[in-house]
Amino acid sequence: MSAEASSSRYTAVAIALHWAMAALLLFMIWLGWNMEDNEGRFQLHKSIGITILFLALARLGWRFANPPPPLPEGMPKREKTASHAVHIIFYALMIGIPLGGWLMVSISPFQVSTVLYGVVSWPHLPFTEGLRGETLYGIVEFFHSKGAWVIIALLALHVAGAVKHEIGAEDGVLKRMLPGLFGKANAPALPARGFLFAFGGSLALFAAIAATSLLSAGPASSAPAPLGATSSNANWTVDYAASEIKFAGLYEGKPFEGTFATWAADVAFYPEALARSKVSVTVDTRSASTGKKLYDDTLKGREWFNVGDFPEATVVLSDFKQATSGYTATATMTLKDKAVSVPLSFTLDIDGRQARLNGQVTFTRKALDLGQGSDPDGKWIGDQVVVTLSGRAERTQ
Repeated sequence: MSAEASSSRYTAVAIALHWAMAALLLFMIWLGWNMEDNEGRFQLHKSIGITILFLALARLGWRFANPPPPLPEGMPKREKTASHAVHIIFYALMIGIPLGGWLMVSISPFQVSTVLYGVVSWPHLPFTEGLRGETLYGIVEFFHSKGAWVIIALLALHVAGAVKHEIGAEDGVLKRMLPGLFGKANAPALPARGFLFAFGGSLALFAAIAATSLLSAGPASSAPAPLGATSSNANWTVDYAASEIKFAGLYEGKPFEGTFATWAADVAFYPEALARSKVSVTVDTRSASTGKKLYDDTLKGREWFNVGDFPEATVVLSDFKQATSGYTATATMTLKDKAVSVPLSFTLDIDGRQARLNGQVTFTRKALDLGQGSDPDGKWIGDQVVVTLSGRAERTQ
């Protein structure tokens, strides 16, 4: 073996990956111990975990295309064997622990969507819906958390070995992995190859998995959702540009609100003949928007709106009555094939053929079967959901 080969430095890409992943692993361990009841840190933990997974795959591909320089000739055989074993276990953990975390999120009784860095929707692992439950989740969580201690022990061995060989009689290995001016000035870097294989393959796999979330959600229509049938006595045309349906609630004791961007209403309302009045509204549940991607993705999930199987909800207003300050009606919402009726109060200001409506109705998550698998007692998300209706319409007859 030539002196040049034994003293060659790692490629610049290998060096960058080594130190970047070391920093991410240490930060992840700290984050894992300091994220309880903190939604932002929990999402960041998941985001970095997926990042480590795909960086580990890229690093493995890079190592395959760019074998590392050989260990120093003076290193005892048993130490070389131990060094190789530590590296193998490291790779197994850098891939296995993020996969375990991904499995935990997928089978957790508390179903929370994953949005990487607040931007990229990330799906649950396939075929895990039937595995959700406390028992399996607890087992996976145990091994996932203990993996952090194994990484800490391996890091200690890794650092101790590098320092020992740096100060020992044999040619040190530390300087070959130090970046920039801190490395051996006379140590040539190994030729680099296979960049597309390592990083292109990892990126393509990442993109393919991320795309499944987009495909499963389905597109929300940009136009009002079509009604199954138009009432024969409909006498109002809604001005959708000046109308909206909003919903509001509490998350961790803090208020949040959102809107449905896509909906359509069939309005037959006769102030002079309330018995003839009936209003039907079709809402595209895929169009729910809170301004926060994590909430929007969670609402689309199976135990919330389940937009894959039920992309629409309907609300029928009936039994109209005159009230002291406006009107009352019965609002019957059908969501996920389940109908719930509650009282609605609203005002209607009529000026000639134009009218302005403002109304409010309160539903409960329990009655609508929303989030009952993960938060049935309202510990995180309040049970009450307030829906407000506002808008303009023109009378046509």
